[in-house]
Amino acid sequence: MRRRLLPLGLAALFFNPFFAQTVDAGRNGAYETRGVRTPRATEPAATLTLKAALELALGANPELSAAGHELEAVEATIIQAGVRPNPQISTLIEDTQRSTRSTTLQLNQPIELGGKRAARIEAAERGRDAASAELDAKRAEIRAAVITAFFNVLAAQERIQLVQSSVLLAQRATTAASRRVTAGKVSPVEETKARVAEAGVRVESFQAISELSIARKRLAATWGSPSPRFERVEGAVETLPTLPSLEELNTRLANAPSLLRAQLEVNRRKALAQVERTRRIPDVTVSLGTKRNEELGRNQAIFGISIPIPVFDRNQGNLLEALRRTDKARDELTATEVRLGSELAQAHERLNAVRQEVDALQNDILPGAQSAYDAATKGFELGKFSFLEVLDAQRTLLQAKSQYLRTLTEGYRAAAEIERVLGDTSSVTLAVTP
Repeated sequence: MRRRLLPLGLAALFFNPFFAQTVDAGRNGAYETRGVRTPRATEPAATLTLKAALELALGANPELSAAGHELEAVEATIIQAGVRPNPQISTLIEDTQRSTRSTTLQLNQPIELGGKRAARIEAAERGRDAASAELDAKRAEIRAAVITAFFNVLAAQERIQLVQSSVLLAQRATTAASRRVTAGKVSPVEETKARVAEAGVRVESFQAISELSIARKRLAATWGSPSPRFERVEGAVETLPTLPSLEELNTRLANAPSLLRAQLEVNRRKALAQVERTRRIPDVTVSLGTKRNEELGRNQAIFGISIPIPVFDRNQGNLLEALRRTDKARDELTATEVRLGSELAQAHERLNAVRQEVDALQNDILPGAQSAYDAATKGFELGKFSFLEVLDAQRTLLQAKSQYLRTLTEGYRAAAEIERVLGDTSSVTLAVTP
Protein backbone atom coordinates (compact mmCIF):
# COMPACT_ATOMS: atom_id res chain seq x y z
CA MET A 1 0.00 0.00 0.00
CA ARG A 2 2.85 2.39 0.85
CA ARG A 3 4.49 1.71 -2.51
CA ARG A 4 1.30 2.77 -4.26
CA LEU A 5 0.64 5.74 -1.97
CA LEU A 6 4.04 7.44 -2.30
CA PRO A 7 4.07 7.82 -6.11
CA LEU A 8 0.45 8.99 -6.02
CA GLY A 9 1.21 11.67 -3.44
CA LEU A 10 4.35 12.85 -5.23
CA ALA A 11 2.54 13.05 -8.53
CA ALA A 12 -0.26 15.06 -7.01
CA LEU A 13 2.14 17.47 -5.37
CA PHE A 14 4.20 17.83 -8.54
CA PHE A 15 1.30 18.53 -10.88
CA ASN A 16 -0.69 20.68 -8.42
CA PRO A 17 0.23 24.36 -9.03
CA PHE A 18 -1.57 25.44 -5.90
CA PHE A 19 1.28 24.07 -3.78
CA ALA A 20 3.76 26.52 -5.30
CA GLN A 21 3.83 28.94 -2.39
CA THR A 22 6.31 30.00 0.23
CA VAL A 23 5.53 29.01 3.79
CA ASP A 24 8.55 30.57 5.39
CA ALA A 25 7.50 34.19 4.99
CA GLY A 26 7.96 34.82 8.66
CA ARG A 27 11.71 34.26 8.30
CA ASN A 28 11.91 36.89 5.59
CA GLY A 29 10.97 39.76 7.88
CA ALA A 30 7.18 39.54 7.88
CA TYR A 31 7.13 40.26 11.59
CA GLU A 32 9.13 43.42 11.40
CA THR A 33 7.35 46.39 12.98
CA ARG A 34 8.78 48.84 10.44
CA GLY A 35 10.57 51.02 12.94
CA VAL A 36 8.07 50.75 15.81
CA ARG A 37 10.65 49.93 18.43
CA THR A 38 13.29 52.49 19.19
CA PRO A 39 16.33 52.09 21.40
CA ARG A 40 15.23 52.70 24.95
CA ALA A 41 16.76 55.85 26.40
CA THR A 42 17.97 56.12 29.97
CA GLU A 43 16.18 58.49 32.31
CA PRO A 44 18.64 61.13 33.52
CA ALA A 45 19.16 61.51 37.24
CA ALA A 46 19.52 65.29 37.16
CA THR A 47 17.91 67.66 34.66
CA LEU A 48 15.31 66.45 32.15
CA THR A 49 14.48 68.27 28.93
CA LEU A 50 11.33 67.92 26.86
CA LYS A 51 13.28 66.21 24.08
CA ALA A 52 14.63 63.60 26.51
CA ALA A 53 11.18 63.06 27.99
CA LEU A 54 9.70 62.47 24.54
CA GLU A 55 12.44 59.99 23.67
CA LEU A 56 11.85 58.11 26.90
CA ALA A 57 8.08 57.91 26.40
CA LEU A 58 8.17 57.00 22.71
CA GLY A 59 10.73 54.30 23.41
CA ALA A 60 9.28 52.73 26.55
CA ASN A 61 5.58 53.59 26.86
CA PRO A 62 3.66 50.33 27.45
CA GLU A 63 0.59 51.44 25.50
CA LEU A 64 2.73 52.29 22.51
CA SER A 65 4.49 48.95 22.80
CA ALA A 66 1.12 47.20 22.87
CA ALA A 67 0.07 48.99 19.67
CA GLY A 68 3.34 47.87 18.07
CA HIS A 69 2.68 44.25 19.00
CA GLU A 70 -0.82 44.56 17.53
CA LEU A 71 0.72 45.69 14.26
CA GLU A 72 3.03 42.68 14.34
CA ALA A 73 0.07 40.38 14.92
CA VAL A 74 -1.84 41.88 11.99
CA GLU A 75 1.21 41.42 9.78
CA ALA A 76 0.95 37.69 10.52
CA THR A 77 -2.67 37.62 9.31
CA ILE A 78 -1.43 38.56 5.83
CA ILE A 79 0.69 35.42 5.79
CA GLN A 80 -2.24 33.27 6.83
CA ALA A 81 -4.56 34.94 4.33
CA GLY A 82 -2.36 33.83 1.46
CA VAL A 83 -2.28 30.16 2.50
CA ARG A 84 -4.17 27.76 0.25
CA PRO A 85 -6.29 24.82 1.49
CA ASN A 86 -4.50 21.64 2.51
CA PRO A 87 -5.00 18.44 0.49
CA GLN A 88 -6.67 15.43 2.03
CA ILE A 89 -5.68 11.80 1.61
CA SER A 90 -8.09 8.99 2.32
CA THR A 91 -8.16 5.21 2.07
CA LEU A 92 -11.09 2.83 1.81
CA ILE A 93 -11.03 -0.94 2.22
CA GLU A 94 -14.00 -2.99 1.00
CA ASP A 95 -14.52 -6.56 2.17
CA THR A 96 -12.42 -8.29 4.80
CA GLN A 97 -11.43 -11.32 2.70
CA ARG A 98 -8.16 -10.85 0.90
CA SER A 99 -9.28 -12.62 -2.28
CA THR A 100 -12.25 -10.27 -2.82
CA ARG A 101 -10.90 -7.13 -1.16
CA SER A 102 -10.89 -3.73 -2.86
CA THR A 103 -8.50 -1.02 -1.59
CA THR A 104 -8.93 2.59 -2.64
CA LEU A 105 -6.37 5.39 -2.13
CA GLN A 106 -7.55 8.89 -2.93
CA LEU A 107 -6.09 12.40 -2.78
CA ASN A 108 -8.56 15.29 -2.54
CA GLN A 109 -7.54 18.89 -3.20
CA PRO A 110 -9.99 21.77 -2.58
CA ILE A 111 -9.67 24.56 -5.14
CA GLU A 112 -10.90 28.02 -4.14
CA LEU A 113 -12.92 29.86 -6.76
CA GLY A 114 -14.26 33.38 -6.98
CA GLY A 115 -11.08 35.17 -5.83
CA LYS A 116 -11.34 34.11 -2.19
CA ARG A 117 -7.61 34.09 -1.54
CA ALA A 118 -7.05 37.50 -3.16
CA ALA A 119 -9.96 38.95 -1.17
CA ARG A 120 -8.55 37.56 2.09
CA ILE A 121 -5.14 39.06 1.36
CA GLU A 122 -6.69 42.41 0.51
CA ALA A 123 -8.68 42.43 3.77
CA ALA A 124 -5.59 41.49 5.78
CA GLU A 125 -3.55 44.26 4.17
CA ARG A 126 -6.26 46.81 4.92
CA GLY A 127 -6.23 45.56 8.51
CA ARG A 128 -2.48 46.15 8.61
CA ASP A 129 -2.98 49.71 7.35
CA ALA A 130 -5.58 50.32 10.05
CA ALA A 131 -3.24 48.94 12.73
CA SER A 132 -0.44 51.16 11.47
CA ALA A 133 -2.72 54.20 11.65
CA GLU A 134 -3.72 53.16 15.17
CA LEU A 135 -0.04 53.10 16.11
CA ASP A 136 0.45 56.60 14.69
CA ALA A 137 -2.59 57.87 16.59
CA LYS A 138 -1.33 56.30 19.81
CA ARG A 139 2.08 57.89 19.26
CA ALA A 140 0.41 61.30 18.87
CA GLU A 141 -1.56 60.75 22.08
CA ILE A 142 1.57 59.79 24.01
CA ARG A 143 3.43 62.80 22.68
CA ALA A 144 0.62 65.14 23.73
CA ALA A 145 0.46 63.52 27.16
CA VAL A 146 4.23 63.97 27.63
CA ILE A 147 4.10 67.63 26.61
CA THR A 148 1.22 68.31 28.99
CA ALA A 149 2.86 66.45 31.88
CA PHE A 150 6.23 68.09 31.23
CA PHE A 151 4.88 71.62 31.42
CA ASN A 152 2.78 70.73 34.45
CA VAL A 153 6.04 69.81 36.19
CA LEU A 154 7.68 72.97 34.90
CA ALA A 155 4.79 75.11 36.17
CA ALA A 156 4.83 73.30 39.52
CA GLN A 157 8.54 74.11 39.86
CA GLU A 158 7.83 77.75 39.10
CA ARG A 159 5.01 77.75 41.63
CA ILE A 160 7.33 76.47 44.35
CA GLN A 161 9.72 79.34 43.61
CA LEU A 162 6.76 81.71 43.74
CA VAL A 163 5.59 80.34 47.05
CA GLN A 164 9.09 80.50 48.48
CA SER A 165 9.35 84.16 47.51
CA SER A 166 5.89 84.67 49.02
CA VAL A 167 7.11 83.17 52.27
CA LEU A 168 9.98 85.65 52.30
CA LEU A 169 7.54 88.49 51.66
CA ALA A 170 5.30 87.26 54.46
CA GLN A 171 8.30 87.06 56.79
CA ARG A 172 9.23 90.63 55.92
CA ALA A 173 5.69 91.75 56.65
CA THR A 174 5.70 89.91 59.97
CA THR A 175 9.03 91.48 60.91
CA ALA A 176 7.78 94.93 60.00
CA ALA A 177 4.60 94.44 62.01
CA SER A 178 6.61 93.18 64.98
CA ARG A 179 8.84 96.27 64.89
CA ARG A 180 5.86 98.60 64.85
CA VAL A 181 4.25 96.73 67.73
CA THR A 182 7.48 97.01 69.69
CA ALA A 183 7.62 100.72 68.93
CA GLY A 184 4.04 101.04 70.15
CA LYS A 185 2.74 102.38 66.84
CA VAL A 186 0.18 99.61 66.14
CA SER A 187 -1.80 97.07 68.11
CA PRO A 188 -0.38 93.55 68.73
CA VAL A 189 -3.35 92.32 66.71
CA GLU A 190 -1.52 93.52 63.58
CA GLU A 191 1.40 91.23 64.37
CA THR A 192 -0.99 88.33 64.92
CA LYS A 193 -2.57 88.95 61.52
CA ALA A 194 0.86 89.00 59.94
CA ARG A 195 1.82 85.67 61.49
CA VAL A 196 -1.49 84.12 60.39
CA ALA A 197 -0.88 85.33 56.84
CA GLU A 198 2.64 83.90 56.94
CA ALA A 199 1.30 80.53 58.15
CA GLY A 200 -1.21 80.54 55.31
CA VAL A 201 1.58 81.06 52.78
CA ARG A 202 3.52 78.18 54.32
CA VAL A 203 0.49 75.94 53.90
CA GLU A 204 0.45 76.89 50.22
CA SER A 205 4.10 75.89 50.01
CA PHE A 206 3.23 72.42 51.31
CA GLN A 207 0.51 72.14 48.67
CA ALA A 208 2.93 73.27 45.96
CA ILE A 209 5.45 70.61 46.99
CA SER A 210 2.73 67.94 46.87
CA GLU A 211 1.54 69.10 43.42
CA LEU A 212 5.12 68.96 42.12
CA SER A 213 5.53 65.42 43.42
CA ILE A 214 2.30 64.31 41.71
CA ALA A 215 3.24 66.04 38.45
CA ARG A 216 6.67 64.37 38.43
CA LYS A 217 5.11 60.94 38.92
CA ARG A 218 2.63 61.55 36.10
CA LEU A 219 5.44 62.50 33.78
CA ALA A 220 7.49 59.44 34.71
CA ALA A 221 4.43 57.23 34.18
CA THR A 222 4.43 58.12 30.47
CA TRP A 223 7.53 55.96 30.03
CA GLY A 224 6.39 53.30 32.49
CA SER A 225 8.46 54.35 35.49
CA PRO A 226 6.71 54.08 38.89
CA SER A 227 9.04 56.62 40.49
CA PRO A 228 10.92 59.45 38.73
CA ARG A 229 14.72 59.58 38.84
CA PHE A 230 15.11 63.09 37.42
CA GLU A 231 15.46 65.95 39.87
CA ARG A 232 13.94 68.74 37.82
CA VAL A 233 12.87 69.62 34.29
CA GLU A 234 14.35 72.38 32.22
CA GLY A 235 12.39 74.57 29.83
CA ALA A 236 11.12 78.06 29.03
CA VAL A 237 7.67 78.11 30.56
CA GLU A 238 7.08 81.80 29.84
CA THR A 239 7.55 81.44 26.07
CA LEU A 240 4.24 80.30 24.65
CA PRO A 241 3.94 78.12 21.51
CA THR A 242 3.30 79.78 18.19
CA LEU A 243 -0.28 80.08 17.01
CA PRO A 244 -0.85 78.91 13.40
CA SER A 245 -3.97 80.07 11.65
CA LEU A 246 -7.07 77.93 11.93
CA GLU A 247 -7.21 77.58 8.14
CA GLU A 248 -3.71 76.14 8.12
CA LEU A 249 -4.59 73.68 10.88
CA ASN A 250 -7.77 72.60 9.09
CA THR A 251 -5.69 71.90 5.98
CA ARG A 252 -3.41 69.60 7.99
CA LEU A 253 -6.41 67.89 9.56
CA ALA A 254 -6.85 65.72 6.45
CA ASN A 255 -3.67 63.84 7.41
CA ALA A 256 -4.50 63.46 11.10
CA PRO A 257 -3.80 59.91 12.36
CA SER A 258 -7.23 59.52 13.97
CA LEU A 259 -8.95 60.57 10.75
CA LEU A 260 -6.76 58.29 8.63
CA ARG A 261 -7.52 55.46 11.03
CA ALA A 262 -11.26 55.97 10.53
CA GLN A 263 -10.84 56.12 6.74
CA LEU A 264 -8.76 52.95 6.71
CA GLU A 265 -11.37 51.22 8.85
CA VAL A 266 -13.92 51.94 6.11
CA ASN A 267 -11.57 50.38 3.56
CA ARG A 268 -11.03 47.37 5.80
CA ARG A 269 -14.77 46.85 6.19
CA LYS A 270 -15.22 47.07 2.43
CA ALA A 271 -12.55 44.42 1.96
CA LEU A 272 -14.21 42.17 4.55
CA ALA A 273 -17.52 42.57 2.72
CA GLN A 274 -15.79 41.45 -0.47
CA VAL A 275 -14.49 38.39 1.36
CA GLU A 276 -18.04 37.47 2.28
CA ARG A 277 -19.15 37.97 -1.32
CA THR A 278 -16.53 35.54 -2.59
CA ARG A 279 -17.67 32.94 -0.07
CA ARG A 280 -21.02 32.77 -1.86
CA ILE A 281 -19.24 31.04 -4.75
CA PRO A 282 -18.77 27.32 -3.96
CA ASP A 283 -15.34 25.74 -4.12
CA VAL A 284 -14.41 22.72 -6.19
CA THR A 285 -12.76 19.62 -4.77
CA VAL A 286 -10.72 17.56 -7.24
CA SER A 287 -10.06 13.91 -6.38
CA LEU A 288 -7.35 11.68 -7.81
CA GLY A 289 -6.59 8.14 -6.73
CA THR A 290 -6.25 4.48 -7.47
CA LYS A 291 -8.28 1.38 -6.64
CA ARG A 292 -6.85 -2.14 -6.28
CA ASN A 293 -9.37 -4.86 -7.01
CA GLU A 294 -7.99 -8.18 -5.76
CA GLU A 295 -10.85 -10.16 -7.26
CA LEU A 296 -10.14 -8.82 -10.74
CA GLY A 297 -6.42 -8.60 -10.09
CA ARG A 298 -5.88 -5.13 -11.51
CA ASN A 299 -5.60 -1.46 -10.54
CA GLN A 300 -8.15 1.16 -11.52
CA ALA A 301 -7.57 4.92 -11.75
CA ILE A 302 -10.05 7.18 -9.98
CA PHE A 303 -10.79 10.78 -10.89
CA GLY A 304 -13.58 12.82 -9.36
CA ILE A 305 -14.86 16.34 -8.81
CA SER A 306 -17.37 17.63 -6.27
CA ILE A 307 -19.15 20.98 -6.11
CA PRO A 308 -21.47 22.08 -3.27
CA ILE A 309 -24.90 23.27 -4.36
CA PRO A 310 -25.67 26.65 -2.73
CA VAL A 311 -29.37 26.09 -2.18
CA PHE A 312 -29.84 26.96 1.50
CA ASP A 313 -26.59 28.53 2.67
CA ARG A 314 -25.52 31.31 0.34
CA ASN A 315 -23.64 33.20 3.07
CA GLN A 316 -26.34 35.83 2.94
CA GLY A 317 -26.29 36.59 6.67
CA ASN A 318 -22.54 37.14 6.87
CA LEU A 319 -22.62 39.34 3.79
CA LEU A 320 -25.43 41.48 5.19
CA GLU A 321 -23.56 41.87 8.46
CA ALA A 322 -20.39 42.95 6.63
CA LEU A 323 -22.32 45.52 4.60
CA ARG A 324 -23.98 47.01 7.69
CA ARG A 325 -20.63 47.21 9.47
CA THR A 326 -19.27 49.06 6.45
CA ASP A 327 -22.12 51.56 6.81
CA LYS A 328 -21.27 51.87 10.49
CA ALA A 329 -17.61 52.59 9.66
CA ARG A 330 -18.70 55.35 7.24
CA ASP A 331 -20.85 56.94 9.95
CA GLU A 332 -17.97 56.72 12.41
CA LEU A 333 -15.71 58.41 9.85
CA THR A 334 -18.17 61.29 9.56
CA ALA A 335 -18.42 61.53 13.36
CA THR A 336 -14.62 61.52 13.64
CA GLU A 337 -14.31 64.34 11.11
CA VAL A 338 -16.80 66.45 13.06
CA ARG A 339 -15.23 65.63 16.43
CA LEU A 340 -11.66 66.35 15.35
CA GLY A 341 -12.68 69.58 13.65
CA SER A 342 -14.44 70.71 16.82
CA GLU A 343 -11.53 69.71 19.06
CA LEU A 344 -9.07 71.49 16.80
CA ALA A 345 -11.15 74.68 16.75
CA GLN A 346 -11.59 74.63 20.53
CA ALA A 347 -7.87 74.08 21.17
CA HIS A 348 -7.00 76.87 18.73
CA GLU A 349 -9.44 79.22 20.46
CA ARG A 350 -8.05 78.32 23.90
CA LEU A 351 -4.48 78.95 22.77
CA ASN A 352 -5.51 82.26 21.21
CA ALA A 353 -7.30 83.32 24.41
CA VAL A 354 -4.32 82.26 26.51
CA ARG A 355 -1.93 84.38 24.47
CA GLN A 356 -4.18 87.41 24.95
CA GLU A 357 -4.52 86.71 28.66
CA VAL A 358 -0.75 86.31 29.05
CA ASP A 359 -0.17 89.63 27.29
CA ALA A 360 -2.55 91.34 29.71
CA LEU A 361 -0.91 89.68 32.71
CA GLN A 362 2.62 90.51 31.61
CA ASN A 363 1.96 94.10 30.55
CA ASP A 364 -0.71 95.32 32.98
CA ILE A 365 -1.76 93.04 35.84
CA LEU A 366 1.58 91.74 37.17
CA PRO A 367 3.42 95.09 37.03
CA GLY A 368 0.44 96.84 38.63
CA ALA A 369 0.10 94.24 41.40
CA GLN A 370 3.84 94.37 42.10
CA SER A 371 3.82 98.16 42.20
CA ALA A 372 0.81 98.19 44.53
CA TYR A 373 2.44 95.70 46.88
CA ASP A 374 5.74 97.62 46.99
CA ALA A 375 3.92 100.88 47.69
CA ALA A 376 1.73 99.29 50.40
CA THR A 377 4.73 97.69 52.11
CA LYS A 378 6.75 100.90 52.09
CA GLY A 379 3.76 102.91 53.24
CA PHE A 380 3.10 100.46 56.08
CA GLU A 381 6.70 100.74 57.24
CA LEU A 382 6.31 104.54 57.24
CA GLY A 383 2.97 104.33 59.04
CA LYS A 384 0.88 105.62 56.14
CA PHE A 385 -1.09 102.38 55.46
CA SER A 386 -2.66 99.76 57.68
CA PHE A 387 -1.49 96.17 57.68
CA LEU A 388 -4.78 95.04 56.12
CA GLU A 389 -3.87 97.06 53.03
CA VAL A 390 -0.50 95.30 52.91
CA LEU A 391 -2.14 91.90 53.20
CA ASP A 392 -4.60 92.75 50.46
CA ALA A 393 -1.82 93.93 48.13
CA GLN A 394 0.22 90.80 48.90
CA ARG A 395 -2.76 88.54 48.25
CA THR A 396 -3.45 90.31 44.95
CA LEU A 397 0.15 89.89 43.83
CA LEU A 398 0.24 86.18 44.69
CA GLN A 399 -3.07 85.55 42.95
CA ALA A 400 -1.85 87.35 39.82
CA LYS A 401 1.36 85.32 39.69
CA SER A 402 -0.53 82.06 40.30
CA GLN A 403 -2.99 82.96 37.56
CA TYR A 404 -0.07 83.68 35.26
CA LEU A 405 1.37 80.19 35.80
CA ARG A 406 -2.04 78.54 35.35
CA THR A 407 -2.57 80.46 32.12
CA LEU A 408 0.81 79.41 30.75
CA THR A 409 0.08 75.78 31.63
CA GLU A 410 -3.29 75.99 29.91
CA GLY A 411 -1.57 77.38 26.82
CA TYR A 412 0.78 74.41 26.57
CA ARG A 413 -2.10 72.06 27.21
CA ALA A 414 -3.97 73.60 24.26
CA ALA A 415 -0.86 73.35 22.08
CA ALA A 416 -0.42 69.70 23.03
CA GLU A 417 -4.07 69.08 22.15
CA ILE A 418 -3.48 70.55 18.69
CA GLU A 419 -0.52 68.24 18.20
CA ARG A 420 -2.55 65.26 19.40
CA VAL A 421 -5.32 65.96 16.90
CA LEU A 422 -3.01 66.62 13.96
CA GLY A 423 -0.33 64.10 14.89
CA ASP A 424 2.20 66.48 13.33
CA THR A 425 5.17 67.50 15.46
CA SER A 426 5.72 70.59 13.29
CA SER A 427 2.19 71.91 13.79
CA VAL A 428 3.08 73.82 16.93
CA THR A 429 6.56 75.07 17.71
CA LEU A 430 7.43 74.62 21.37
CA ALA A 431 10.07 77.02 22.58
CA VAL A 432 11.96 74.97 25.14
CA THR A 433 15.52 74.81 26.31
CA PRO A 434 17.27 71.95 24.43
